[in-house]
Amino acid sequence: MHSTSTIVLNSEALKSNIEFIRSRLGENVKLSSVVKGNAYGHGIEAVVPMIEKCGVDHFSVFSADEAYKVYKVLDKKCTILVMGAVYNHDVAWLVEQGIEFFIFDLERARVALDAARKTGKPALIHIEVETGMNRTGFSRGELELLVNLINENSQHLIPRGLCTHYAGAESIANYVRVQKQIKKFNKTYELLKKKGVTPAVRHTACSAAAMAYPKTHMDMVRVGILQYGYWPSKEIFIDYLGKLKTEHKTDPLKRVITWSSYVMGIKVVKAGEFIGYGTSYLAQQNMVIATIPVGYAHGYSRVLSNQGRVLINGRRVGVIGTVNMNMMMVDITDVTGVSKGTEVTLIGGHEETAISVASFGELSNQLNYELLTRLPHDIPRITE
Repeated sequence: MHSTSTIVLNSEALKSNIEFIRSRLGENVKLSSVVKGNAYGHGIEAVVPMIEKCGVDHFSVFSADEAYKVYKVLDKKCTILVMGAVYNHDVAWLVEQGIEFFIFDLERARVALDAARKTGKPALIHIEVETGMNRTGFSRGELELLVNLINENSQHLIPRGLCTHYAGAESIANYVRVQKQIKKFNKTYELLKKKGVTPAVRHTACSAAAMAYPKTHMDMVRVGILQYGYWPSKEIFIDYLGKLKTEHKTDPLKRVITWSSYVMGIKVVKAGEFIGYGTSYLAQQNMVIATIPVGYAHGYSRVLSNQGRVLINGRRVGVIGTVNMNMMMVDITDVTGVSKGTEVTLIGGHEETAISVASFGELSNQLNYELLTRLPHDIPRITE
């Protein structure tokens, strides 16, 4: 079926990014590719095989349904780790398939134990500990009960990992808080060992922590946004550049995604006429406008009304009027050679004229993460 826009994924860019990430890690530090949020909008089904071809054999997702999507498209045996939501009735499926998962409260630990007993296979659990984010994770008091449960059922509950999540490693404003979390995590690890529970893998680092806090690498890092070619924040990028011991300080990351559509129609508008809904844009001169069949229902934020930019024939042109549910208009008065069907780049392009997710996000006050993950699942993903 015909779609009004297409997402193209660049395999060479992805490979380059993963090589860069690996160059920052120690030889024995495992890389877990985070593909939650539909692989940050890139599409799990499309991007996981690409990442697998780069030699990555560990994938982290948020939920059981995402684990299922990864499981279906893997070409060989890889580790899948669920970091968040799982319905109790899905735990047995995870255990049956050998899929690993976080436990962050006693209820899930007991559900995992029941599933292990019923399936005859051990539950491969990662103990998430509360270190200061106050979201999910075992408190010190709850850990005592968990330790007893694991030690009494060691054939059913296998502690494959010990983990936590930092409360904002992408900002220097959280430096002290992150340091406290690291210290608390390490103390918890030592405490568990003394009580006879020794998780095989310690992992705490997200993309930001992996770049800014090398001591958080431990046994494994969980990297998401970096592998797609985006920095977690400007602060992390500047921090990286500042530490480079070379005069040529360039961004090593390459954007994997290009989002494009086409010109649906062209219209001449006379000076003094309003364009689109309401009165948000008044033509100050005779104009030529192009209609693009992409709107906020397709992930192009309405906040970009009269602000957004797209690329047509290598020229940046502005969105004029209000972004509609399914369409938007752009000013092509000064662009030559445009006709119905001419390609329109919404994200992507080359060098100075490229429409980056960062600039896109700044205009709409959205983070990279939010903008990417809002891209609808049904936009066709094409790999190249």
